[in-house]
Amino acid sequence: MQTSGASGPGEPIGSGGAGGQNGLDGAGGLRRDAGRIGLLFASLGGMIGSGWLFGALNAARIAGPAAVISWMIGGIAILLLAFVYAELTTMFPRPGAVIVFPKLCHGRLAAQVMSWINFLAYVSVAPVEAVAVVSYGDHFLPGLVVPASGVLTPAGLGAAVALMLVFIIINLLAIRLVLAVNNAITWWKLAVPLLTVIALILAHFRTANFTQYGFAPAGIGGIFGAVAGSGIIFTFLGFRQAIELAGESANPKTALPFAILGSVLLCMLLYGGLQIAFIGALSPADLANGWSKITFPGISGPFAGLASTLGLTWLAILLYADAAISPSGTGIIYNTTAARVVFATADEGFLHKHFAKLSFAGVPVWALALSFAVGLLFLLPLPSWRLLVTYLSSIGVLAYGVGPVVLICFRTTLPERDFPRPFRLPYGIIIASMAFIVANFVVFWAGAAVVNHVFGGLLAVFIIYLLFQFVRHRGLTHLEWRGAWWLAPYFSGLWLITVLGPAKLSHGIGAISGTLAACLIVVFSLCIIQLARICAIADPVEAKQRFHRGE
Repeated sequence: MQTSGASGPGEPIGSGGAGGQNGLDGAGGLRRDAGRIGLLFASLGGMIGSGWLFGALNAARIAGPAAVISWMIGGIAILLLAFVYAELTTMFPRPGAVIVFPKLCHGRLAAQVMSWINFLAYVSVAPVEAVAVVSYGDHFLPGLVVPASGVLTPAGLGAAVALMLVFIIINLLAIRLVLAVNNAITWWKLAVPLLTVIALILAHFRTANFTQYGFAPAGIGGIFGAVAGSGIIFTFLGFRQAIELAGESANPKTALPFAILGSVLLCMLLYGGLQIAFIGALSPADLANGWSKITFPGISGPFAGLASTLGLTWLAILLYADAAISPSGTGIIYNTTAARVVFATADEGFLHKHFAKLSFAGVPVWALALSFAVGLLFLLPLPSWRLLVTYLSSIGVLAYGVGPVVLICFRTTLPERDFPRPFRLPYGIIIASMAFIVANFVVFWAGAAVVNHVFGGLLAVFIIYLLFQFVRHRGLTHLEWRGAWWLAPYFSGLWLITVLGPAKLSHGIGAISGTLAACLIVVFSLCIIQLARICAIADPVEAKQRFHRGE
């Protein structure tokens, strides 16, 4: 293990130096105005967006009626991660906390690598939600989307950029006002899906749909494939909003576990109900060509299409309105938290300190500007919503999969007798190990094509970073390799297992069976946990100091 918790001399590209207290607490700092309900609704707002509008259809296409099981698996997977982060965020309630954890546990180089993953996991969501709004808007204003491909036209691109600007303008308000806006939108976002479940079940519910055409037509591969490939994980990852706002909570000890766990449990019930209602509302004609061929005319969305077919005109109109409101609300709250991730990255010394500056309202304005600028890149012609959220699901769980490793390491380096947890996770090492294993399964299920892009892109960025460091410092010995080297076998091993996996599960080359791949992932994950424990800072001085300061 490493023996030092101090920041190393290796600054990243554009670094402003070691992490400091830029904008934290005190005059001009981030304001602790976020209460329990505000944080709960922040996470709910992140989970109820375009995912509920498309997720049920995509999951049914992949898994058939067994999609209900897929939602349960996805919810349990994220719930395990949520339990882990409930303990970590109450120990270190900081804005952009997910950037801080790997630094305190494994040093600056490991945290630098994870900061890139987290950055992409956050800034790419708001543009996706903007695209969803514009795509639905094409129903009323034709010409925003190319019908054959679903790609935005120049007019649609302009509309999406304008919508992203609106997200940014709202986020220039103080956090208390931003959360007030989000609370109002979230009440709507909760009411409409719940009303949709009730209306569809009462109007038409055909129980034969669950068995007549096969409960799991694609087998176990379809069930697992839907978890990562239909938007399920993408949807549930919205729980992380409360984590990134931890530094702005008035009472993080009680507010964070309430918000993190409450949001996941509520959405598991809501999305399970939506999937059941969707399957039961389909007519035999809809299923004539099998589950994988379910279609609705235009791009109005599956629930709006069902409502129109069943004569529920009022519900269809409501759903068209929600198609603008729900993704917009998610876009707003993701802009909020993406800016906090950028802020934390700069505040910890992994980005120029300019991005840690705050406005008079305590808003990280330059971090917002960077999130907006990078987000624009995702508005270039993209693949389908389903393929895009598969990518986002993988990079999201990869970013948050490090949390379980950190919790396990801290149970040794920050013993509970000396560092009592505000929220202690029972059986923490067992649950954290399970969470890490499940997170790796989600990446595996996303498929070989996705991991090729994710890990290939990460490798390219890392090489550029090393070249910069070599030129700047005339060597690489200043980097904290000891705490970061375990990431190399972790990423490369997970990539290799996925690529070698069976076509039905990971879209790999089929060199190994599904059973063997599953066994390998479990054993591999446990081995990586042990490597990470060896590499962890033995005496994390900075972590101890921050714990006692309550930050």
